[in-house]
Amino acid sequence: MMFWPAVTLLGFLVLTGLVIVMGSSSTARYERERAASAPRAAQSAPEPVAVTAGTA
Repeated sequence: MMFWPAVTLLGFLVLTGLVIVMGSSSTARYERERAASAPRAAQSAPEPVAVTAGTA
């Protein structure tokens, strides 16, 4: 009596895990490609700008 609900739950969990694994590997590959193609100068932080208080 509980066989098909258990199979359905197990199938759902397996498919959810598969989607998570595929998504994380795809995301990691995208990040590696993006980091390799980005220019090095664009990755550095901009220089801080000093702000002076002026009188109005």
